[in-house]
Amino acid sequence: MVSIGNFRGIALFLYFPIVQNAKKALYYIQYSIGGGDKMPKMRLDKLLSHLNCGSRKEVQSFIRAGRVAVNGTAERDPAAKVDPDADRVSLDGREQTYRAQRYYMLNKPVGVITASRDERHGTVLELFPESLRRGLFAVGRLDKDTEGLLLVTDDGALSHALMSPSRHVSKVYEAELDGMLVPDAAERFGAGLTLRDGTVCRPALLELLPDGRVRVTLHEGKYHQVKRMIAACGATVTFLKRVQLGGVRLDESLAPGEFRELTEEELGALRPPDGL
Repeated sequence: MVSIGNFRGIALFLYFPIVQNAKKALYYIQYSIGGGDKMPKMRLDKLLSHLNCGSRKEVQSFIRAGRVAVNGTAERDPAAKVDPDADRVSLDGREQTYRAQRYYMLNKPVGVITASRDERHGTVLELFPESLRRGLFAVGRLDKDTEGLLLVTDDGALSHALMSPSRHVSKVYEAELDGMLVPDAAERFGAGLTLRDGTVCRPALLELLPDGRVRVTLHEGKYHQVKRMIAACGATVTFLKRVQLGGVRLDESLAPGEFRELTEEELGALRPPDGL
């Protein structure tokens, strides 16, 4: 029998994309039902590969060379079992922090689409090394001609929480325009626009920046929403970049096409206050 406390594992399974993550989701169900809060032990080489320290073959060579320590003692056996929660694992003296799931910030470039695969266009997942792609997916989407912050993860529950319309997670964009906005554009955004096709947009924030660009903050995600709202106020978007999602801002040191892991602080800023 599954107790109430184990529904977390079942919820994770339900949120995982079925084909790519079925095996991993089942693992989380077993983890939640079997022990609740304690991860099972895993091979040392598998752990380091999961932490993006190198391919499985590369980390095995690191281990055999004595570059890896477990709880302060060199470990030369790639098959040694470690506890990701309790054991301290370091590579070349640098401690490696284990996360059961992966969270990345990507500066999406113009010209690639937000999809796992596509026969005609490059995709955001192709920006990641092949060794990292398994199980990953983008949280929400950005248009092909839009640049900026895109979260990529294998955590279906967090993705659902961030994209759920009922949570109204903020999304901040900066745009370059052609043409002049109507004088009361900010007021129209603030009141909530109704577009020509009858689409009703929730109130949004429009800010005019000193360099002529605009910043738009939305709490929903309709089709081409920023472009259509700007067009309804007399101008045309010529370049669009997302710079923030919820409490996480784009790391401006990331060039288009580059990515990095989220910090613990950033991950905490994304999680809803009522948990997942």
